Formats: sequence, C-alpha cells, structure tokens
Amino acid sequence: MREAFLDRDAAYDGIFWAGVRSTGIFCRPSCPARNPRPEHLTFFHSPHAALEAGFRACRRCLPLALPDARPDWLAPLLEAVESDPSRRWTERDLRAKGFQPERVRRWFQRTHGMTFQAYHRARRLGGALEEVQNGRPVGRAAFEAGYDSLSGFQDAFRATFGAPPTDLGEALVIRVDHVGTPLGPMLVGSSESAVHVLEFADRATLQRQIRRTARLLSAVFVPSPSSLSEAVRAALEAYFGGGSAPFAFPTEPAGTPFQHDVWARLKEVPRGTTVSYGDVAAAIGRPGAVRAVGTAIGANPLAIVVPCHRVVGVDGRLTGYAGGVWRKRRLLDLERVELDGTG
Repeated sequence: MREAFLDRDAAYDGIFWAGVRSTGIFCRPSCPARNPRPEHLTFFHSPHAALEAGFRACRRCLPLALPDARPDWLAPLLEAVESDPSRRWTERDLRAKGFQPERVRRWFQRTHGMTFQAYHRARRLGGALEEVQNGRPVGRAAFEAGYDSLSGFQDAFRATFGAPPTDLGEALVIRVDHVGTPLGPMLVGSSESAVHVLEFADRATLQRQIRRTARLLSAVFVPSPSSLSEAVRAALEAYFGGGSAPFAFPTEPAGTPFQHDVWARLKEVPRGTTVSYGDVAAAIGRPGAVRAVGTAIGANPLAIVVPCHRVVGVDGRLTGYAGGVWRKRRLLDLERVELDGTG
C-alpha cells in the first residue's frame, strides 16, 4: 500500500485509503498532492474508518466523492467475462492480458467478498441455471458453462446454490451488482422485474440479509449486472447530487406484512425531517409495538430508498443504523442542507 500510494497508483483507488499523520488528512492512492514522508502514513480499508480515526478528507483528491464501482483498469476483464462466461481464467491468463492477479483479487474481495475465480464460477453457474430454467437440458447447460463432466457441474452447483439445478427450476434469479456512492459501494440485488436488496456492501449483516431474502423469495443470488443496475446507479447519483425526485425503479423487498407496513410508513417521512420509533408505531396503529418497529427497521433491505436513516431516538439522538451511524449522520446532513438551501 505504501508503494502504491507513493506511486500515485490509481488502480488501487477504492481498495484502500491513506492517512497522513503529520497533516491529519486522508487521501485516495492516486492523490496528486505532494508525497508525504513514508513514516507518516497509515492505511484504512474504508473512508469511514479514516473519519472515525480523526482524519479529514483531502480537498484535492476528494476521497468521499463518488467512486467508480468499476474502475477503468478492470473494465476489459469484466467485458471479457461477460462476452465469454464459459472461459476458465488462470493467473497466467490474467498476466497475459496485462492484469496483476493480486490487484484483481483485492478488488473482487473488497467489492464482492470473493476471489475473482469464485466470482467467475458463480457467474458461469448462474448463467447455466437460467439456461436450465429456459428449457435447456442440464448436460447441455453444463457443457456450455465450461464443465467437462456432468458430475463436476452438479457438485459445483450444489456447493454454490445448495441444490442441484433441477431443483431450482422455478427459483427467482437475483443478479448482484455494485454501484459506487460517496459513502461507499452499495450492493444491488435485482431480478428482471424489481430491486430486492440495496445495501451498503460493508454492512455487517449483509450476508444474513441475502440469506433471508433468498429464503422468503425462493431465490438464488448470482453475480452479474442486471437491467435495473443502471437505473439504480442513476437514481443514487441524483440523490447524492441533491435531487429530490423519488426513486422510480420498481422494488420488492422481502418481509412480513408488519414489516411492509413499517417500511411503507418510512417512505412517507419527508426528506430533511426525522421521526421517532414511537412515531412510526403510532402511525401504523400499533403504539405498543415500538420494539417490533425497531426490529422491522433493522431488517429493511432497501437502504436510502426506504429511509430508515430518518428514524431517531425519542430524544433526537442518532441511534443504531445497519450501515453505520456515521452514514446515518451524513445522509441526514445531506437532506437537511437540501431543505435549508444552505451549505
């Protein structure tokens, strides 16, 4: 990380952030500012970790500005994966195409929580599942996914999805993509018809949320861009840019009737304002269910779209937020600036 930062290597933007102890400022690796002394550097896995450590954002490289969830240097590899999903990639293949396997691995681990090989394997198996759902014989789907034996394909499929492809013929396929925001990358889980999950990628309980959604919707999650990813990306850019238009893309969060009542009420809370948990409970006709309301808010799978960040304690204090209280504070500050017309 020290070498990448001193070389201003933009390929590591979004992988780590560097704090300069002598100035109290943190930067992207590609920051064009003058290099500090190496012994003054400290490194962070996220902007909020740097903020919590007391560092201020650099005004030159703007480390809190909207990051590119798919950096330019990686675009050719992602395009190659999509154009030929059945291809098996080795580290030698990556080097032959001009990629550093270590750099690729770090990006996929940070963005998708898995190695590039695991991502590509899940991508191939997800494509095979869709082929089976469309009537393609399992053997043919396995061959087109790059598997030489049906047993190897079946074993890999069970390891990834927990069941053979013939048992998932009616499963809802939810494609997983990532979009960048000023507060960090967000995971987008969407089918062809709706967005089911939108959450900050570093949320501690994200995997639990994915398993819950998969169970309630009888779905499988597959790493791959969807037709709704761009709509989500554009809507988030407008939101963080100060736009006040509602999120127009279709959503279908998985939850109980009570949870849906709570989430519907949250969407009625005006931007720039807050409510208490008791206010929400009273609004849905369940004034005694404050604790249950809090649980329902914690289970919200659509961050920002269902604005659970607008719920505060009865005394106005910022209480827990799945994406981190620091994000809750920044979201509320953003919306209050819009309301006041200041800043």
